[in-house]
This record gives sequence, C-alpha cells and structure tokens, in this order.
Amino acid sequence: MKIGNVDLGERPLLLAPMEDVTDPSFRWLCKGFGADMMYTEFISSDGLIRDAAKSLAKLRLDDYERPIGVQIYGHLIEPMVEAARMAEAAGPDLIDINFGCPVKKIANRGAGSGMMRDVPLMVEMTRRIVEAVKTPVTVKTRLGWDESSKNIEEIALRLQDVGIHALTIHGRTRAQLYTGSADWTLIGAVKANPAIKIPIIGNGDISSPQSALEAFERWDIDGVMIGRATYGRPWIFREIKHFLATGELLPQPNVAERVNIAKRHLIKSVEVKGERGGVLEMRRHLSSYFKGLPDFKATRLKLVTENNVAELLRTIDYIGQNWKNYESNWD
Repeated sequence: MKIGNVDLGERPLLLAPMEDVTDPSFRWLCKGFGADMMYTEFISSDGLIRDAAKSLAKLRLDDYERPIGVQIYGHLIEPMVEAARMAEAAGPDLIDINFGCPVKKIANRGAGSGMMRDVPLMVEMTRRIVEAVKTPVTVKTRLGWDESSKNIEEIALRLQDVGIHALTIHGRTRAQLYTGSADWTLIGAVKANPAIKIPIIGNGDISSPQSALEAFERWDIDGVMIGRATYGRPWIFREIKHFLATGELLPQPNVAERVNIAKRHLIKSVEVKGERGGVLEMRRHLSSYFKGLPDFKATRLKLVTENNVAELLRTIDYIGQNWKNYESNWD
C-alpha cells in the first residue's frame, strides 16, 4: 500500500491516533513491535494557531517514528488550513484530517465526526487543505452521523475527488461512539467500488490476529488501523504480523516480559516528558500491562498514584518477583 510516496508494503498495520495515548513514548514502543505507520495524538487547529504549548508539543517528531502522520481537527476552514501549513512545517510524512472523533465536546462543535452533518463543508475544507500543502493529505472518518445517515460511500468519492491520498473508515456511526460492534460491510462496499482508486484503511474492533486477517481477506482492504486494542498490549502488532505470515498464534507475554516492557515504556516516557509529565502519562498504561493478575488491587493502586519514578520502577520489579510463577491465560 502506498500513500503518496510512502510505501507501507503489503497488509500494513497502522497505530490509530488517540488523545493522551499515542504520545512519543507509546509510539516508540509500538514501532518496536512492528507498527508500520503511526500518528500523533490529534491536534486542535485552534490550539496550533494560538501557539498553545500542548498543541505545539505534539508536532515534535523523531526520525525513528517514520513514517508518521500528524492529525489535525477543527470546525472552521481558515484555521484548519493554517494548522495544516504549521503541521507540514514539522516535516511529517502525511497530514491526516480528523472527521471521526465522536467525543461530545468536539463533535457538537462541528469538528471531528460532527463534520459528517455538513458534507459540503467537509469536502470544501478538505479541498482547501489539499491545495494548501504539498504533503499528502488523508482523512479518518466514520460511517455517518447516525443509523439513518450512513453516507460514507458518497463521502469517500467526494473526498477522493478533491485529492486525498487515502481514507481510513471506522466502522461505527458517531451516535454509536464506541458501543456495539463495528460494521465492516460499508467499509467493504467503499473498497469494492470500482470508482475508488485510493487506499482504504479499515478501523474498528481489530483486537486479535484473527480479526485482522478477516479484515484483509473478507473485505480486501489495503490496511488495518488498530486503536483501543493497543492499550496494555503494544505487542499486538508483532502478534498480527506473525499470524499473517505463518498462521500461528504467538503466546502472550509472561509476567517477566511485561515487567520489561512496562519499565522500558516508563523510562522512555520520563525521557520525553520529564519525571512529572512522564509518570502522569504512564498511569493509563501501567496497570493495563498486568490486567488479570490475582490479588493485584493494592499494587495496581500504587501504579496509578505513585509520583516517584524510582519507586514506580521498584513496584514494577515487585510485580515480577511476586507474580513470576503466575499461570496466565491472557488472550
């Protein structure tokens, strides 16, 4: 699969952009486990043009992350065009427009998936951004606003017509948020349309090697994007690649392996964001690495409340020492 001049190979696996998740340390970890393409956390166009520190910090990219995309969102054309120019100046391999975020405070303002209620504005915004930058522009969106307005087939054609290089489709409507099951039939219909010439990337409920293989074989999509299934499981990219290549399922990492991964992640997070920021960023990840351990409540509480890096590392080592013989049935 190629996006502009970026060749991702056959059956690429992409790490979905996720706010407060896909920061540089988590991207570094996922890259090491085989993610073929990654994205920044999504960045507010308003934040960028106001020079907001948090938004600007998200534009810091490292060569080890490549290929990497910057994802922007907003509800007004001019700020989005300016944000795209600022994103391009950071040197990403592509710029992705977020028309898929279902979070109320974003969608109700008309940004993210809220843009699906105004397709002409969505198309015009995309056209203006494509014309404003030389970097390939892609879009991530959903099936539609709600069950009665699943208009992704029309949207895909119109976005292709204004020059996007690839389209990622999450198989839910905005109204579903993340409930229910992703519906891949419309993703498949977009891909099967002979008028569609750009790569189609599928997203939604890819949580195992088997589900990734089904997405490729049943729906013939060009790439798979993985989001929530990476929480506490960045090695899912390694699992899927091995399964696609051999048909064999890898065993889940044991406690010792998870301890090593958690420590590497924590150290990288502190390196990137400093002790306070790095520790706070890790709270959503650390306990997830050890989900399922018996009698873990007190240790879990320490993982999500401790502020000292050295003490956190000691706590992680304590997990390795005290649960090393745990007979896991992790899946």
